[in-house]
Amino acid sequence: MTQKITPSMWFDHTAREAVDFYVRIFPDAEVTEIAHYPTEGLLDFQKELAGQELEIQFRLGNQEFSAINAGPEFSINPSISMMLHFDPSSDGHAKDHLDELWTGLGEGGTVLMELDEYDFSPHYGWLQDRYGMTWQLLLARPDSQPRPFVVPSLLFTSGSAKAQQAINLYTALFPDSGIGVVAPYPESSDFASGSLMYADFRLAGQWFIAMDGGGLHDFTFNEGVSLIASCADQEEIDRLWNVLSTVPSAEQCGWCKDEFGVSWQIVPANMAELMKRPHAFEKMLAMHKLVIADF
Repeated sequence: MTQKITPSMWFDHTAREAVDFYVRIFPDAEVTEIAHYPTEGLLDFQKELAGQELEIQFRLGNQEFSAINAGPEFSINPSISMMLHFDPSSDGHAKDHLDELWTGLGEGGTVLMELDEYDFSPHYGWLQDRYGMTWQLLLARPDSQPRPFVVPSLLFTSGSAKAQQAINLYTALFPDSGIGVVAPYPESSDFASGSLMYADFRLAGQWFIAMDGGGLHDFTFNEGVSLIASCADQEEIDRLWNVLSTVPSAEQCGWCKDEFGVSWQIVPANMAELMKRPHAFEKMLAMHKLVIADF
């Protein structure tokens, strides 16, 4: 993968099925790489997966993704969704294309916000697909700033103002970062002072969205959707780990949680090559932070 930060989805034995579904219904999509579980050296709960697909890397439009094929340990929830921008200024049939993808993603799914006109968009809807992943489909206004087709969106549901704090932390941590549109909630609202109704920002040249959801939701960040940070060397792994790993009990195989609960995978850029070395999977299972030299 060429992205610095890649969203990773956790599936309970259905990664291949889910990826095939996405590649079928998105107009510009492809599977880019597949890695398999080894046939030995697995933990007891992984042995049923021996030889099966472990990770499927795929692309939807401008965005690269990772799909992890595992067990029922984690479930995707709406705390991290994907915002899909349909821009009439560059696509004369943007609304029709939005409706088509809404229909496709909605097969067997659940509507979270009806497809309708809202103050922020003339045509918008939010749904959870049959595999649990959530998607926000938005028809851009003529005067809105251009954004990529797919943008990961983080919803902070602690009840306090966290989105701006997270944006400040992340943009200071990654190169080629900056803040775009920022829309706070009115002071007269029920949200905590400083809460953001919407904001977008860049990390390593990639766009992300952050919003405060108040205490209205019964979900928060978990490992169901994590963010893979691809690192050039051990120095970069150490630097990111020292900031982003704040929950020791969540540290395993390069996974960690930051102070906001967002789950990260801090991995070397040549991870695929490292995993081809003898007993690499067993060595990885013994690590918390990944140490390249230990492979």
